[in-house]
Amino acid sequence: MVFLTLFPIACIFLPTGEGWPFLPYGYQYFGILILFIGIRLATIILEDREKGVVKRLAVAPISHFQYLSQNLLAYSIILILQCVIVVYGGVLFGQNLYQPALLLLLYVSFSFTSLAIALTWISIYRKKDVSFLVYMSLIFIIVVLGGLIIPIEIFPDLLKRIAVIFPTFWLAEGLAWIVIGEDILDFLLINGVLWLYTIVFIIMGSTRKIQ
Repeated sequence: MVFLTLFPIACIFLPTGEGWPFLPYGYQYFGILILFIGIRLATIILEDREKGVVKRLAVAPISHFQYLSQNLLAYSIILILQCVIVVYGGVLFGQNLYQPALLLLLYVSFSFTSLAIALTWISIYRKKDVSFLVYMSLIFIIVVLGGLIIPIEIFPDLLKRIAVIFPTFWLAEGLAWIVIGEDILDFLLINGVLWLYTIVFIIMGSTRKIQ
């Protein structure tokens, strides 16, 4: 309940820094929170596996695809509602979000990516606690190298090239575009890359679970 309610709402009230990040701190850190919420929701599927629910589906009048898609749809709705609350709650609070509608679109794209990555991650593990703890450690690396905590401009050239492979890099690029971007094609490219990640990880996660 803390992840799903208090923390996202708290993001609305964090102040704006000087220089970087361009948006208020809460909207930079909300991307990190989406990653945590994504894995927390996805571990519900892992709990079902531990309890034998997934095995019982083999003899139930419901396919693995229906089970997986309905769970992911439910989790997606939760994340989308949070994105709406954070973005338009910030607008009502008076935060300068420049282009709220496009910011919401960016967060929604990243939310689906987060769920897809979490789905693939839990398909590797059989224990919920182990999966969650290791993923939390991985998130720290992803958000640092992806430019959500530290501006990527200060990185050495090698780390800048490596950062491109992380979804958090594209979220950070999208947040910067919201403030200083001009060409809408750049924004569409950023969202396109996030959706490409989503498709790839959903295929990886769902295929592994079927096997």
